[in-house]
Amino acid sequence: MLIECRNLNKNFGSKTALKDVSLNVESGKIIGLLGPNGSGKTTLIKILSGILTPSSGDALISGKPIGIETKKIVSYLPERTYLNEWMSVRQAVSFFSDFYSDFSSETAYDMLERLNINPAERLKTMSKGTREKVQLILVMSRKAELYLLDEPIGGVDPAARDYILKTILGNYSENASVVISTHLISDIEHVLDDVIFIKYGSVTLHSSVDEIREQHGKSVDALFREVFAC
Repeated sequence: MLIECRNLNKNFGSKTALKDVSLNVESGKIIGLLGPNGSGKTTLIKILSGILTPSSGDALISGKPIGIETKKIVSYLPERTYLNEWMSVRQAVSFFSDFYSDFSSETAYDMLERLNINPAERLKTMSKGTREKVQLILVMSRKAELYLLDEPIGGVDPAARDYILKTILGNYSENASVVISTHLISDIEHVLDDVIFIKYGSVTLHSSVDEIREQHGKSVDALFREVFAC
Protein backbone atom coordinates (compact mmCIF):
# COMPACT_ATOMS: atom_id res chain seq x y z
CA MET A 1 0.00 0.00 0.00
CA LEU A 2 1.30 3.43 -0.90
CA ILE A 3 -1.11 5.34 1.37
CA GLU A 4 -2.58 4.02 4.60
CA CYS A 5 -4.87 6.15 6.77
CA ARG A 6 -6.26 4.74 9.99
CA ASN A 7 -9.04 6.56 11.86
CA LEU A 8 -7.65 9.91 10.81
CA ASN A 9 -9.17 12.95 12.52
CA LYS A 10 -8.40 16.65 12.18
CA ASN A 11 -10.02 19.40 14.20
CA PHE A 12 -9.55 23.15 13.98
CA GLY A 13 -10.85 24.29 17.34
CA SER A 14 -14.48 23.21 17.48
CA LYS A 15 -14.63 22.53 13.72
CA THR A 16 -14.14 18.97 12.48
CA ALA A 17 -12.31 18.88 9.15
CA LEU A 18 -11.73 15.11 8.98
CA LYS A 19 -13.61 12.40 10.86
CA ASP A 20 -12.43 8.78 11.18
CA VAL A 21 -10.91 8.64 7.70
CA SER A 22 -9.52 5.18 6.90
CA LEU A 23 -8.08 4.54 3.44
CA ASN A 24 -5.74 2.18 1.61
CA VAL A 25 -4.37 3.35 -1.74
CA GLU A 26 -2.19 1.14 -3.92
CA SER A 27 0.72 2.17 -6.10
CA GLY A 28 0.18 2.74 -9.80
CA LYS A 29 -3.20 4.45 -9.53
CA ILE A 30 -4.69 7.78 -10.52
CA ILE A 31 -7.24 8.67 -7.87
CA GLY A 32 -9.82 11.43 -7.93
CA LEU A 33 -10.44 12.97 -4.49
CA LEU A 34 -13.90 14.44 -4.97
CA GLY A 35 -16.22 16.44 -2.75
CA PRO A 36 -17.86 19.86 -2.38
CA ASN A 37 -16.14 22.90 -0.89
CA GLY A 38 -15.32 22.41 2.77
CA SER A 39 -15.54 18.61 2.58
CA GLY A 40 -11.98 18.02 3.81
CA LYS A 41 -10.12 17.36 0.54
CA THR A 42 -7.41 19.95 1.05
CA THR A 43 -7.01 19.03 4.73
CA LEU A 44 -6.40 15.39 3.81
CA ILE A 45 -3.90 16.33 1.11
CA LYS A 46 -2.05 18.65 3.50
CA ILE A 47 -1.79 15.89 6.09
CA LEU A 48 -0.38 13.47 3.51
CA SER A 49 2.09 16.12 2.34
CA GLY A 50 3.26 16.77 5.89
CA ILE A 51 2.02 20.35 6.14
CA LEU A 52 -0.65 19.53 8.74
CA THR A 53 -0.56 16.97 11.53
CA PRO A 54 -3.69 14.96 12.40
CA SER A 55 -5.48 15.49 15.71
CA SER A 56 -5.61 11.71 16.07
CA GLY A 57 -5.13 8.59 13.99
CA ASP A 58 -2.25 7.53 11.77
CA ALA A 59 -1.16 8.14 8.20
CA LEU A 60 1.60 6.20 6.44
CA ILE A 61 3.17 6.57 3.01
CA SER A 62 5.13 3.57 1.74
CA GLY A 63 4.90 2.22 5.27
CA LYS A 64 6.56 5.29 6.78
CA PRO A 65 5.00 7.81 9.19
CA ILE A 66 4.54 11.26 7.66
CA GLY A 67 7.78 13.19 8.07
CA ILE A 68 11.12 13.95 6.46
CA GLU A 69 11.41 10.55 4.79
CA THR A 70 7.95 10.74 3.18
CA LYS A 71 8.53 14.31 1.96
CA LYS A 72 11.38 12.93 -0.14
CA ILE A 73 8.95 10.78 -2.11
CA VAL A 74 5.88 13.05 -2.22
CA SER A 75 5.44 15.83 -4.79
CA TYR A 76 2.75 18.29 -3.69
CA LEU A 77 0.85 20.89 -5.71
CA PRO A 78 -1.10 23.27 -3.44
CA GLU A 79 -4.27 24.99 -4.58
CA ARG A 80 -2.49 28.37 -4.37
CA THR A 81 0.76 29.43 -6.01
CA TYR A 82 3.57 29.66 -3.46
CA LEU A 83 6.53 30.61 -5.66
CA ASN A 84 8.07 34.04 -5.13
CA GLU A 85 6.80 36.37 -7.84
CA TRP A 86 10.19 38.05 -8.30
CA MET A 87 11.56 34.75 -9.64
CA SER A 88 11.94 34.04 -13.30
CA VAL A 89 10.78 30.64 -14.50
CA ARG A 90 14.43 29.64 -14.94
CA GLN A 91 15.17 30.60 -11.32
CA ALA A 92 12.21 28.52 -10.16
CA VAL A 93 13.53 25.51 -12.10
CA SER A 94 16.96 26.02 -10.52
CA PHE A 95 15.37 26.29 -7.07
CA PHE A 96 13.54 22.98 -7.48
CA SER A 97 16.67 21.34 -8.92
CA ASP A 98 18.69 22.38 -5.85
CA PHE A 99 15.96 21.37 -3.41
CA TYR A 100 14.84 17.99 -4.77
CA SER A 101 17.27 15.24 -5.75
CA ASP A 102 14.63 13.58 -7.94
CA PHE A 103 13.90 16.73 -9.99
CA SER A 104 14.60 16.69 -13.74
CA SER A 105 15.38 20.10 -15.24
CA GLU A 106 15.31 18.53 -18.71
CA THR A 107 11.72 17.38 -18.19
CA ALA A 108 10.71 20.80 -16.88
CA TYR A 109 12.19 22.71 -19.82
CA ASP A 110 10.61 20.30 -22.29
CA MET A 111 7.15 20.89 -20.81
CA LEU A 112 7.70 24.65 -20.65
CA GLU A 113 8.57 24.65 -24.35
CA ARG A 114 5.47 22.63 -25.23
CA LEU A 115 3.29 25.18 -23.41
CA ASN A 116 5.16 28.13 -24.99
CA ILE A 117 6.30 29.48 -21.62
CA ASN A 118 9.44 31.62 -21.74
CA PRO A 119 11.95 30.52 -19.06
CA ALA A 120 13.27 34.09 -18.82
CA GLU A 121 9.88 35.56 -17.92
CA ARG A 122 9.23 36.56 -14.33
CA LEU A 123 6.28 35.05 -12.50
CA LYS A 124 4.91 38.48 -11.52
CA THR A 125 4.31 39.34 -15.18
CA MET A 126 2.33 36.15 -15.86
CA SER A 127 -1.38 35.49 -15.63
CA LYS A 128 -2.64 33.41 -12.73
CA GLY A 129 -3.30 30.49 -15.06
CA THR A 130 0.22 30.54 -16.50
CA ARG A 131 1.78 30.67 -13.02
CA GLU A 132 -0.30 27.60 -12.11
CA LYS A 133 0.96 25.83 -15.22
CA VAL A 134 4.55 26.58 -14.22
CA GLN A 135 3.99 25.24 -10.73
CA LEU A 136 2.37 22.04 -12.06
CA ILE A 137 5.30 21.53 -14.44
CA LEU A 138 7.73 21.84 -11.54
CA VAL A 139 5.77 19.37 -9.42
CA MET A 140 5.45 16.83 -12.24
CA SER A 141 9.16 17.09 -13.12
CA ARG A 142 10.02 15.17 -9.97
CA LYS A 143 10.28 11.35 -10.02
CA ALA A 144 8.20 10.93 -6.89
CA GLU A 145 6.27 7.94 -5.58
CA LEU A 146 3.18 10.00 -4.78
CA TYR A 147 1.85 13.15 -6.44
CA LEU A 148 -0.73 15.16 -4.49
CA LEU A 149 -2.42 17.66 -6.81
CA ASP A 150 -4.90 20.09 -5.26
CA GLU A 151 -7.06 21.60 -8.05
CA PRO A 152 -4.39 21.27 -10.78
CA ILE A 153 -6.68 22.37 -13.64
CA GLY A 154 -8.99 24.80 -11.85
CA GLY A 155 -7.21 27.94 -13.03
CA VAL A 156 -6.29 27.00 -16.57
CA ASP A 157 -8.22 27.48 -19.78
CA PRO A 158 -10.09 24.50 -21.25
CA ALA A 159 -7.72 24.32 -24.22
CA ALA A 160 -4.77 23.63 -21.92
CA ARG A 161 -6.52 21.06 -19.72
CA ASP A 162 -6.03 18.14 -22.09
CA TYR A 163 -2.31 18.87 -22.35
CA ILE A 164 -2.00 19.23 -18.58
CA LEU A 165 -3.73 15.89 -18.05
CA LYS A 166 -1.41 14.34 -20.62
CA THR A 167 1.48 15.92 -18.73
CA ILE A 168 0.29 14.27 -15.52
CA LEU A 169 -0.21 10.91 -17.25
CA GLY A 170 3.12 11.03 -19.06
CA ASN A 171 5.32 12.01 -16.15
CA TYR A 172 4.64 9.55 -13.38
CA SER A 173 6.04 6.04 -13.19
CA GLU A 174 3.94 2.88 -13.07
CA ASN A 175 4.97 2.46 -9.43
CA ALA A 176 3.73 5.91 -8.43
CA SER A 177 0.22 7.14 -7.68
CA VAL A 178 -1.45 10.45 -8.35
CA VAL A 179 -4.18 11.92 -6.14
CA ILE A 180 -6.11 14.70 -7.88
CA SER A 181 -8.54 16.93 -6.03
CA THR A 182 -10.89 18.79 -8.37
CA HIS A 183 -14.41 20.05 -8.99
CA LEU A 184 -14.05 19.51 -12.75
CA ILE A 185 -14.96 15.83 -12.64
CA SER A 186 -16.10 15.46 -16.24
CA ASP A 187 -12.73 16.81 -17.43
CA ILE A 188 -10.64 14.25 -15.56
CA GLU A 189 -12.93 11.23 -15.30
CA HIS A 190 -11.40 9.54 -18.34
CA VAL A 191 -7.95 9.40 -16.70
CA LEU A 192 -9.04 8.11 -13.28
CA ASP A 193 -8.63 4.57 -11.99
CA ASP A 194 -10.31 5.10 -8.61
CA VAL A 195 -12.37 7.77 -6.90
CA ILE A 196 -12.80 8.79 -3.29
CA PHE A 197 -15.91 10.74 -2.34
CA ILE A 198 -15.55 12.84 0.81
CA LYS A 199 -18.34 14.74 2.55
CA TYR A 200 -18.30 16.62 5.86
CA GLY A 201 -14.83 15.22 6.53
CA SER A 202 -15.84 11.56 6.10
CA VAL A 203 -15.18 9.19 3.21
CA THR A 204 -18.52 8.10 1.77
CA LEU A 205 -17.21 6.09 -1.20
CA HIS A 206 -13.91 4.55 -2.31
CA SER A 207 -14.31 2.63 -5.52
CA SER A 208 -12.81 2.00 -8.93
CA VAL A 209 -14.31 3.90 -11.85
CA ASP A 210 -15.15 0.59 -13.56
CA GLU A 211 -17.09 -0.62 -10.50
CA ILE A 212 -19.11 2.60 -10.43
CA ARG A 213 -20.08 2.21 -14.06
CA GLU A 214 -20.95 -1.47 -13.62
CA GLN A 215 -22.83 -1.20 -10.30
CA HIS A 216 -24.53 2.17 -10.79
CA GLY A 217 -24.80 2.29 -14.57
CA LYS A 218 -23.63 5.89 -14.70
CA SER A 219 -20.55 8.05 -14.94
CA VAL A 220 -18.58 9.28 -11.94
CA ASP A 221 -19.77 12.81 -12.68
CA ALA A 222 -23.43 11.71 -12.70
CA LEU A 223 -23.03 9.74 -9.46
CA PHE A 224 -21.27 12.67 -7.83
CA ARG A 225 -24.11 15.02 -8.73
CA GLU A 226 -26.60 12.52 -7.31
CA VAL A 227 -24.72 11.92 -4.05
CA PHE A 228 -23.91 15.56 -3.38
CA ALA A 229 -27.14 17.12 -4.65
CA CYS A 230 -28.33 19.91 -2.34
